[in-house]
Amino acid sequence: MTVLRPGRRSRALALIAVAASAALVLSGCSTWFGSGSAASSGQPAAASTPTGEKVDAALAPFYDQSLQWETCNVSFECATAKVPLDWSNPSGDTVSLALIKQPATGGGPRLGTLFVNPGGPGVSAVDFVKDSINFAVDPSLQKQYDVVAFDPRGVGASSAVTCVTPAQMDAYLYDIIPGARGSAQWLAASQASATAFGAGCEQKTGALLGHVDTESTVRDLDALRASVGDTGLNYLGYSYGTFIGSEYANLFPTKVNRLVLDGVVDPTSTGFDSTIGQAKGFEGAMRAYLADCLSGSNCPFSGTVDNATQQVQTLLKAVDASPIKASDGRELGSSTLLTAIFYPLYSKDSWPYLSQMVAQVKQGGADLAFQLADAYNGRNSDGTYQNNQTEAFTAINCLDYPAVTDAATIATQNAELIAASPTFGPWWTYGDIGCAAWPVPATRTPAPVSAPGAKPILVIGTTDDPATPYEDAQSVAKQLESAQLITFVGEGHTAYNSSNCVKALVNTYFLTGAVPSSDPRCTS
Repeated sequence: MTVLRPGRRSRALALIAVAASAALVLSGCSTWFGSGSAASSGQPAAASTPTGEKVDAALAPFYDQSLQWETCNVSFECATAKVPLDWSNPSGDTVSLALIKQPATGGGPRLGTLFVNPGGPGVSAVDFVKDSINFAVDPSLQKQYDVVAFDPRGVGASSAVTCVTPAQMDAYLYDIIPGARGSAQWLAASQASATAFGAGCEQKTGALLGHVDTESTVRDLDALRASVGDTGLNYLGYSYGTFIGSEYANLFPTKVNRLVLDGVVDPTSTGFDSTIGQAKGFEGAMRAYLADCLSGSNCPFSGTVDNATQQVQTLLKAVDASPIKASDGRELGSSTLLTAIFYPLYSKDSWPYLSQMVAQVKQGGADLAFQLADAYNGRNSDGTYQNNQTEAFTAINCLDYPAVTDAATIATQNAELIAASPTFGPWWTYGDIGCAAWPVPATRTPAPVSAPGAKPILVIGTTDDPATPYEDAQSVAKQLESAQLITFVGEGHTAYNSSNCVKALVNTYFLTGAVPSSDPRCTS
């Protein structure tokens, strides 16, 4: 099975961590929701929140809840919020959301709360802020903003998706699928693995599994915004976090204050669009890495970039045919090697690790490849897992992206993938087996965002971003009525921490609201 699935972006900290919906879009500026007897009468019972906005009375407990912040680290406070399991039935069951806050450190007038999300889907925003606050948000912004992050529903310390034991997760992620890739035996085994995984998620997670879609998270975010006392949302979203941000702007445009999207996911993209976009992106990133590698010393490849690309393809085929056993007994096949290749391609600073890993694999060793794949998958050396990123990632994406199951369409897409990415495309074929076997149907249809009436929004794209193609940023900047595109001409996934030019523009925007009059096309 494909380990780097469509929409997945990265793990937090070493690299910024990829996919809501227009199913229940109301008038963009409204926060009225029909429910209960008031909804049945056609006249919602209204209530005022502490921020002065009107909401359906059934939603008031979530919009004006008093968050009980308690010290949970030297400089952080933590709290738990409650939101409806199903926003269309707010009087029903609830889910818990884990939050973390660093209060404004001082040095200027307080500007409110800045919400941060690192992407995924499935990455813990709480851990991201706790472990790397200065990477998440520049210290100059920390002076004037409370920095707040929450684990989205289904993720981390919030009410979470749970599926399998660590040993079963090992089998799901790392086991060699029997049979030649694409054969009846291989397809049957892949489908059986995906079906068993989905069944475990359904059994252990229950009703929550059908309510971890991105639109529900967007509605959670709006309730949290009100609960911290802000009339407008200040938000910095990376990668999949941009999906949350753009959908928020589309659902609640007049509640946007200052909003930045870095490493953009296009909400009009289908699951296949995301797959082929990533395949092209990683193909380009691999070629950039190879050009750099071949120009230096100790490169495990030789010849031209084209020659070296063919050597990568040969290496993938070799381990697919004859897996390499690691010192812990696990076998390195093509899927795990792909993950080990992709992970360091997220950042140019990590390219040396890719060279070391490839050199070892060529010598018949697999330990470094598993170290990289384990880091990506959040697997500890003792076989346990740090979090539920894989479970949450799958559950969220399978709700957000309808799976393609038609054989003729899959065959056409296979050919397109291979043509677009000769190195990686062949390993991403045969449709989305995981979501095709998912026990809960998708709830979202890809659709554009416009956010009419929203204040200016910054949309940031990196020209050689392997995970979220630059074209996605261009597309979303055109869709949003008030967006300004900022281009970083460079390598890597996301730009805020890669470009001093981008960081300066973003910091100025959050501190003053100033927006560039045109795309500055940052080069450093």
